[in-house]
Amino acid sequence: MTIQAADALTLARQANDIYAAKGQKVVHVNLKKDKPDDETLAKLIVGPSGNLRAPALRMGKTLIVGFNRETYEKLLG
Repeated sequence: MTIQAADALTLARQANDIYAAKGQKVVHVNLKKDKPDDETLAKLIVGPSGNLRAPALRMGKTLIVGFNRETYEKLLG
């Protein structure tokens, strides 16, 4: 399922926490505290195609974008 940038931002704004993985780097954003603007958030979750990066997993109020084994084990383990 493809989720375009505008819908990806709407999905992200419904979360309290976002974990965005690119390679070995993982960025954690607490949306209750950090309040990033749409451009900053899009850089984390939207890929070069203009769609939500894959894989993406929403678990309650947490959104995980990209794959990092340690992050998945920590949050799902």
